[in-house]
Amino acid sequence: MPKPTFLEIARRAGVGTATVERVLNGRGGVRPQTVEKVVAAAHSLDYPRRLPEAHRGVIRIEVILVRPDTTFFARLSRAFERIAATLDRSIAVHRTFLDEANPAAIAKRILEPEMRRAALILAVPDHPLVSAALRKLEGDKIPTVQIVTQISGTASTYVGIDNYAAGRMAGLLMAKMQRRPGKVVAICHSQIYRVHRDRVRGFFDYLIDAGRDFEPIAALFGFDDGDRNAEQLHEALVRWPDLAGLYNAGGANTALNEVLRKHSRGRDIFFVGHELTDRSTRALSEGTMDVVLDQAPEAQARRAIDVALAALNLHDLPVENPPIRFITFTAENL
Repeated sequence: MPKPTFLEIARRAGVGTATVERVLNGRGGVRPQTVEKVVAAAHSLDYPRRLPEAHRGVIRIEVILVRPDTTFFARLSRAFERIAATLDRSIAVHRTFLDEANPAAIAKRILEPEMRRAALILAVPDHPLVSAALRKLEGDKIPTVQIVTQISGTASTYVGIDNYAAGRMAGLLMAKMQRRPGKVVAICHSQIYRVHRDRVRGFFDYLIDAGRDFEPIAALFGFDDGDRNAEQLHEALVRWPDLAGLYNAGGANTALNEVLRKHSRGRDIFFVGHELTDRSTRALSEGTMDVVLDQAPEAQARRAIDVALAALNLHDLPVENPPIRFITFTAENL
Protein backbone atom coordinates (compact mmCIF):
# COMPACT_ATOMS: atom_id res chain seq x y z
CA MET A 1 0.00 0.00 0.00
CA PRO A 2 1.42 3.46 -0.90
CA LYS A 3 2.10 5.86 1.93
CA PRO A 4 -0.91 8.19 2.47
CA THR A 5 -0.35 11.70 1.20
CA PHE A 6 -0.64 14.89 3.21
CA LEU A 7 -3.74 15.68 1.15
CA GLU A 8 -5.44 12.42 2.19
CA ILE A 9 -4.59 13.06 5.85
CA ALA A 10 -5.80 16.65 5.55
CA ARG A 11 -9.13 15.53 4.13
CA ARG A 12 -9.56 12.95 6.88
CA ALA A 13 -8.74 15.50 9.60
CA GLY A 14 -10.70 18.36 8.04
CA VAL A 15 -7.71 20.71 7.86
CA GLY A 16 -5.34 22.10 5.24
CA THR A 17 -2.23 20.35 3.95
CA ALA A 18 0.00 23.05 5.44
CA THR A 19 -1.38 22.19 8.89
CA VAL A 20 -0.70 18.50 8.30
CA GLU A 21 2.87 19.29 7.28
CA ARG A 22 3.47 21.37 10.41
CA VAL A 23 2.09 18.67 12.70
CA LEU A 24 3.84 15.67 11.16
CA ASN A 25 7.15 17.48 10.90
CA GLY A 26 6.87 18.75 14.48
CA ARG A 27 7.20 22.44 13.56
CA GLY A 28 4.65 23.69 16.14
CA GLY A 29 2.25 26.59 15.88
CA VAL A 30 -0.88 24.38 15.75
CA ARG A 31 -3.59 24.21 18.40
CA PRO A 32 -3.48 21.03 20.54
CA GLN A 33 -7.00 20.02 19.46
CA THR A 34 -6.00 20.28 15.79
CA VAL A 35 -2.80 18.35 16.44
CA GLU A 36 -4.90 15.57 17.94
CA LYS A 37 -7.15 15.40 14.89
CA VAL A 38 -4.22 15.31 12.45
CA VAL A 39 -2.36 12.62 14.40
CA ALA A 40 -5.48 10.50 14.71
CA ALA A 41 -6.15 10.85 10.98
CA ALA A 42 -2.56 9.83 10.22
CA HIS A 43 -2.89 6.80 12.52
CA SER A 44 -6.16 5.76 10.91
CA LEU A 45 -4.55 5.86 7.45
CA ASP A 46 -1.54 3.82 8.64
CA TYR A 47 0.92 6.64 8.07
CA PRO A 48 4.25 4.83 8.48
CA ARG A 49 6.39 7.55 10.03
CA ARG A 50 6.87 7.43 13.81
CA LEU A 51 4.82 10.27 15.24
CA PRO A 52 6.04 12.52 18.07
CA GLU A 53 5.58 10.66 21.36
CA ALA A 54 3.90 13.68 22.94
CA HIS A 55 1.03 13.34 20.47
CA ARG A 56 0.39 9.61 20.62
CA GLY A 57 -3.00 8.44 21.94
CA VAL A 58 -4.37 11.91 22.57
CA ILE A 59 -7.86 11.96 21.02
CA ARG A 60 -10.07 11.88 24.11
CA ILE A 61 -13.82 11.38 24.02
CA GLU A 62 -15.47 11.83 27.39
CA VAL A 63 -18.73 10.06 28.23
CA ILE A 64 -20.68 11.60 31.14
CA LEU A 65 -23.26 9.29 32.71
CA VAL A 66 -25.21 9.04 35.97
CA ARG A 67 -26.33 6.27 38.33
CA PRO A 68 -23.75 3.50 37.85
CA ASP A 69 -25.73 1.43 40.37
CA THR A 70 -28.63 0.94 37.94
CA THR A 71 -28.76 -1.95 35.50
CA PHE A 72 -29.36 0.25 32.49
CA PHE A 73 -26.46 2.64 33.01
CA ALA A 74 -24.21 -0.29 33.92
CA ARG A 75 -25.11 -1.86 30.55
CA LEU A 76 -24.42 1.42 28.79
CA SER A 77 -21.08 1.86 30.55
CA ARG A 78 -19.95 -1.67 29.68
CA ALA A 79 -20.91 -1.06 26.07
CA PHE A 80 -18.67 2.01 25.90
CA GLU A 81 -15.87 0.03 27.55
CA ARG A 82 -16.11 -2.75 24.96
CA ILE A 83 -16.24 -0.31 22.05
CA ALA A 84 -13.25 1.64 23.37
CA ALA A 85 -11.20 -1.55 23.33
CA THR A 86 -11.79 -1.88 19.57
CA LEU A 87 -10.76 1.67 18.60
CA ASP A 88 -7.46 2.83 17.23
CA ARG A 89 -4.88 3.37 19.97
CA SER A 90 -4.90 7.10 19.21
CA ILE A 91 -8.49 7.37 20.53
CA ALA A 92 -9.33 7.08 24.23
CA VAL A 93 -12.83 6.94 25.72
CA HIS A 94 -13.16 8.19 29.31
CA ARG A 95 -16.30 7.40 31.31
CA THR A 96 -17.30 9.83 34.06
CA PHE A 97 -20.18 9.24 36.48
CA LEU A 98 -21.77 12.26 38.18
CA ASP A 99 -24.58 12.76 40.71
CA GLU A 100 -27.88 13.30 38.90
CA ALA A 101 -29.06 15.45 41.82
CA ASN A 102 -26.23 17.97 41.35
CA PRO A 103 -26.83 19.81 38.07
CA ALA A 104 -24.27 22.47 39.02
CA ALA A 105 -21.53 19.83 39.14
CA ILE A 106 -22.69 18.39 35.80
CA ALA A 107 -22.63 21.85 34.20
CA LYS A 108 -19.17 22.51 35.63
CA ARG A 109 -17.83 19.24 34.23
CA ILE A 110 -19.29 20.01 30.80
CA LEU A 111 -17.39 23.29 30.69
CA GLU A 112 -14.31 22.34 32.73
CA PRO A 113 -13.17 18.80 31.92
CA GLU A 114 -10.24 17.33 33.81
CA MET A 115 -8.59 16.40 30.50
CA ARG A 116 -8.13 17.93 27.08
CA ARG A 117 -11.30 16.69 25.45
CA ALA A 118 -11.96 16.36 21.71
CA ALA A 119 -15.63 15.37 21.96
CA LEU A 120 -18.32 14.80 24.58
CA ILE A 121 -21.09 12.19 24.86
CA LEU A 122 -23.54 12.58 27.73
CA ALA A 123 -26.74 11.22 29.26
CA VAL A 124 -27.75 13.54 32.10
CA PRO A 125 -30.86 15.23 33.57
CA ASP A 126 -32.55 18.13 31.81
CA HIS A 127 -31.83 21.26 33.89
CA PRO A 128 -31.35 24.97 33.01
CA LEU A 129 -27.76 24.93 34.31
CA VAL A 130 -26.93 21.89 32.20
CA SER A 131 -28.69 23.39 29.18
CA ALA A 132 -26.74 26.65 29.46
CA ALA A 133 -23.42 24.81 29.78
CA LEU A 134 -24.19 22.59 26.82
CA ARG A 135 -25.18 25.55 24.64
CA LYS A 136 -21.83 27.19 25.40
CA LEU A 137 -19.99 24.01 24.47
CA GLU A 138 -21.96 23.83 21.22
CA GLY A 139 -21.04 27.45 20.56
CA ASP A 140 -17.38 26.54 20.95
CA LYS A 141 -17.85 23.91 18.21
CA ILE A 142 -16.88 20.97 20.46
CA PRO A 143 -18.53 17.86 18.98
CA THR A 144 -21.27 16.86 21.42
CA VAL A 145 -23.65 13.90 21.35
CA GLN A 146 -26.65 13.45 23.64
CA ILE A 147 -27.53 9.81 24.24
CA VAL A 148 -30.66 8.20 25.78
CA THR A 149 -32.23 11.53 26.75
CA GLN A 150 -32.15 15.12 25.52
CA ILE A 151 -31.50 18.52 27.10
CA SER A 152 -34.01 21.27 26.34
CA GLY A 153 -32.84 24.24 24.30
CA THR A 154 -29.78 22.53 22.83
CA ALA A 155 -28.89 21.56 19.28
CA SER A 156 -26.29 18.80 19.52
CA THR A 157 -26.97 15.42 17.95
CA TYR A 158 -29.30 13.05 19.80
CA VAL A 159 -28.73 9.30 19.65
CA GLY A 160 -31.45 7.06 21.05
CA ILE A 161 -34.89 5.64 20.54
CA ASP A 162 -37.98 7.73 19.79
CA ASN A 163 -39.22 7.86 23.37
CA TYR A 164 -42.59 9.39 22.51
CA ALA A 165 -43.16 6.48 20.09
CA ALA A 166 -42.12 4.01 22.82
CA GLY A 167 -44.76 5.48 25.13
CA ARG A 168 -47.39 5.22 22.41
CA MET A 169 -46.36 1.61 21.81
CA ALA A 170 -46.89 0.88 25.51
CA GLY A 171 -50.36 2.42 25.24
CA LEU A 172 -51.20 0.45 22.11
CA LEU A 173 -50.15 -2.86 23.65
CA MET A 174 -52.14 -2.15 26.79
CA ALA A 175 -55.24 -1.18 24.84
CA LYS A 176 -55.03 -4.24 22.60
CA MET A 177 -53.88 -6.91 25.07
CA GLN A 178 -55.55 -6.03 28.38
CA ARG A 179 -59.02 -7.54 28.30
CA ARG A 180 -60.23 -5.89 31.50
CA PRO A 181 -61.00 -2.16 31.15
CA GLY A 182 -60.24 0.30 33.89
CA LYS A 183 -57.87 2.95 35.13
CA VAL A 184 -54.17 3.03 34.26
CA VAL A 185 -51.20 4.81 35.84
CA ALA A 186 -47.70 5.60 34.66
CA ILE A 187 -44.68 5.80 36.91
CA CYS A 188 -41.27 7.27 36.18
CA HIS A 189 -38.25 8.83 37.87
CA SER A 190 -39.54 12.43 37.97
CA GLN A 191 -39.68 15.36 35.58
CA ILE A 192 -35.90 15.86 35.40
CA TYR A 193 -35.43 13.49 32.46
CA ARG A 194 -36.95 14.36 29.11
CA VAL A 195 -36.83 10.67 28.16
CA HIS A 196 -39.42 9.92 30.83
CA ARG A 197 -41.56 12.95 30.07
CA ASP A 198 -41.75 11.94 26.41
CA ARG A 199 -42.62 8.32 27.20
CA VAL A 200 -45.41 9.18 29.63
CA ARG A 201 -46.81 11.78 27.24
CA GLY A 202 -46.85 9.25 24.39
CA PHE A 203 -48.50 6.63 26.60
CA PHE A 204 -51.29 8.90 27.78
CA ASP A 205 -51.78 10.43 24.31
CA TYR A 206 -52.36 7.01 22.77
CA LEU A 207 -54.87 5.95 25.42
CA ILE A 208 -56.73 9.26 25.14
CA ASP A 209 -56.78 8.96 21.33
CA ALA A 210 -57.56 5.26 20.91
CA GLY A 211 -57.85 3.40 24.21
CA ARG A 212 -61.44 4.23 24.99
CA ASP A 213 -61.83 1.44 27.56
CA PHE A 214 -58.94 2.78 29.64
CA GLU A 215 -58.73 5.91 31.75
CA PRO A 216 -55.26 7.45 32.29
CA ILE A 217 -55.51 8.55 35.89
CA ALA A 218 -52.08 9.63 37.18
CA ALA A 219 -48.36 10.00 36.54
CA LEU A 220 -46.47 8.91 39.66
CA PHE A 221 -42.87 9.79 40.58
CA GLY A 222 -40.75 7.07 42.17
CA PHE A 223 -37.28 8.50 41.36
CA ASP A 224 -36.26 5.04 40.08
CA ASP A 225 -35.97 3.99 43.71
CA GLY A 226 -37.31 0.55 44.58
CA ASP A 227 -38.91 1.48 47.91
CA ARG A 228 -40.56 4.60 46.54
CA ASN A 229 -41.83 2.79 43.45
CA ALA A 230 -43.31 0.04 45.64
CA GLU A 231 -44.97 2.62 47.89
CA GLN A 232 -46.49 4.43 44.92
CA LEU A 233 -47.93 1.22 43.50
CA HIS A 234 -49.31 0.09 46.88
CA GLU A 235 -51.12 3.41 47.23
CA ALA A 236 -52.46 3.19 43.67
CA LEU A 237 -53.89 -0.29 44.26
CA VAL A 238 -55.67 0.94 47.39
CA ARG A 239 -56.91 4.17 45.87
CA TRP A 240 -58.15 2.68 42.58
CA PRO A 241 -59.66 -0.81 43.03
CA ASP A 242 -60.38 -0.94 39.29
CA LEU A 243 -56.75 -0.32 38.34
CA ALA A 244 -56.13 -2.25 35.11
CA GLY A 245 -52.75 -1.12 33.86
CA LEU A 246 -49.29 0.07 34.90
CA TYR A 247 -46.62 1.60 32.68
CA ASN A 248 -43.16 2.12 34.16
CA ALA A 249 -41.31 4.59 31.95
CA GLY A 250 -38.22 4.44 34.16
CA GLY A 251 -36.33 1.95 36.28
CA ALA A 252 -36.78 -0.14 39.45
CA ASN A 253 -39.06 -2.69 37.79
CA THR A 254 -38.08 -5.32 40.36
CA ALA A 255 -39.85 -3.56 43.23
CA LEU A 256 -43.02 -3.17 41.17
CA ASN A 257 -42.95 -6.85 40.21
CA GLU A 258 -42.61 -7.83 43.88
CA VAL A 259 -45.70 -5.81 44.76
CA LEU A 260 -47.70 -7.39 41.94
CA ARG A 261 -46.41 -10.87 42.79
CA LYS A 262 -47.71 -10.60 46.36
CA HIS A 263 -50.93 -8.64 45.80
CA SER A 264 -54.24 -10.46 45.34
CA ARG A 265 -55.00 -8.38 42.21
CA GLY A 266 -51.42 -8.30 40.94
CA ARG A 267 -51.88 -10.76 38.07
CA ASP A 268 -54.85 -8.72 36.81
CA ILE A 269 -52.70 -5.62 36.26
CA PHE A 270 -51.24 -5.31 32.75
CA PHE A 271 -47.65 -4.18 33.31
CA VAL A 272 -45.42 -2.66 30.62
CA GLY A 273 -41.87 -1.59 31.49
CA HIS A 274 -38.49 -0.90 29.97
CA GLU A 275 -35.13 -2.73 29.67
CA LEU A 276 -34.63 -6.47 29.42
CA THR A 277 -32.57 -7.69 32.38
CA ASP A 278 -32.32 -11.01 34.21
CA ARG A 279 -34.99 -9.80 36.62
CA SER A 280 -37.39 -8.47 34.00
CA THR A 281 -36.92 -11.72 32.04
CA ARG A 282 -37.97 -13.63 35.14
CA ALA A 283 -40.98 -11.34 35.62
CA LEU A 284 -42.09 -11.93 32.02
CA SER A 285 -41.74 -15.69 32.50
CA GLU A 286 -43.73 -15.62 35.75
CA GLY A 287 -46.44 -13.36 34.36
CA THR A 288 -46.15 -10.34 36.68
CA MET A 289 -44.80 -8.35 33.76
CA ASP A 290 -46.49 -8.49 30.36
CA VAL A 291 -44.26 -6.50 28.01
CA VAL A 292 -40.71 -5.14 28.14
CA LEU A 293 -39.49 -2.48 25.70
CA ASP A 294 -35.69 -2.64 25.47
CA GLN A 295 -33.89 0.41 24.06
CA ALA A 296 -30.68 -1.43 23.08
CA PRO A 297 -28.09 0.65 24.98
CA GLU A 298 -25.29 -1.23 23.22
CA ALA A 299 -26.52 0.03 19.84
CA GLN A 300 -26.84 3.56 21.25
CA ALA A 301 -23.26 3.52 22.52
CA ARG A 302 -21.93 2.29 19.16
CA ARG A 303 -23.87 4.95 17.25
CA ALA A 304 -22.80 7.72 19.66
CA ILE A 305 -19.12 6.84 19.21
CA ASP A 306 -19.54 6.71 15.42
CA VAL A 307 -21.25 10.13 15.40
CA ALA A 308 -18.48 11.62 17.55
CA LEU A 309 -15.76 10.15 15.32
CA ALA A 310 -17.52 11.45 12.22
CA ALA A 311 -17.70 14.93 13.76
CA LEU A 312 -13.93 14.69 14.31
CA ASN A 313 -13.47 13.61 10.68
CA LEU A 314 -12.20 10.23 11.85
CA HIS A 315 -14.90 8.05 10.34
CA ASP A 316 -14.55 6.70 6.82
CA LEU A 317 -18.23 6.88 5.89
CA PRO A 318 -21.12 9.25 6.69
CA VAL A 319 -23.03 8.15 9.77
CA GLU A 320 -26.79 7.98 9.37
CA ASN A 321 -28.66 8.63 12.59
CA PRO A 322 -32.33 7.56 12.49
CA PRO A 323 -33.90 6.64 15.85
CA ILE A 324 -32.50 3.45 17.37
CA ARG A 325 -35.06 0.65 17.10
CA PHE A 326 -36.41 -0.48 20.45
CA ILE A 327 -37.24 -4.17 20.86
CA THR A 328 -40.53 -5.50 22.23
CA PHE A 329 -40.30 -8.58 24.44
CA THR A 330 -43.03 -10.77 25.87
CA ALA A 331 -42.87 -14.20 27.51
CA GLU A 332 -43.09 -15.75 24.05
CA ASN A 333 -39.89 -14.29 22.51
CA LEU A 334 -37.38 -14.20 25.36
